Amino acid sequence: MVSDAAIATVVALVVTASFPFYLYGAWIILESDPVTWAVLTRHLKYISVGLLLTTVPFLTWMLPRFIAHFGGGLAAVHAFLGLQAYAMLILALTGIIRIFQVKRAHDLYGTPNPEMDIGELHENMDSWRWRLRAGVAGYIIFWLLAWTLGVARFFILHTDYL
Repeated sequence: MVSDAAIATVVALVVTASFPFYLYGAWIILESDPVTWAVLTRHLKYISVGLLLTTVPFLTWMLPRFIAHFGGGLAAVHAFLGLQAYAMLILALTGIIRIFQVKRAHDLYGTPNPEMDIGELHENMDSWRWRLRAGVAGYIIFWLLAWTLGVARFFILHTDYL
């Protein structure tokens, strides 16, 4: 039978491996002007891998064990920060879905117009863009905080270093 420490090590490595996918996915968007359909789908492939590498271990290993290993304040803060990260992701999705719909309706993914101000496409575009930016920034901040506490908990629970 595989020990908890071995599984925790694999989970820690898998979740840690998601971060470069987030960074590269962000870099793809930041370096592209305009964002075409090909750029968007390439970006989403990397972001999706990052989300899978974080969410699958969360749902299959961390969440089922949370109550049994609720070891006090550090576990509660770790869980709180992780849930806040997902809440910020939902905020980002409420922006990107609407932006996507408007850009798709104006065929800006198929025939991009770099001179077009997307803020003029819809009266709520600035609000949606703010939600997207705040959600992504919040997700990364809370993800990093939760990851840091998760690594600390890993060392406390599964190693002799602390």
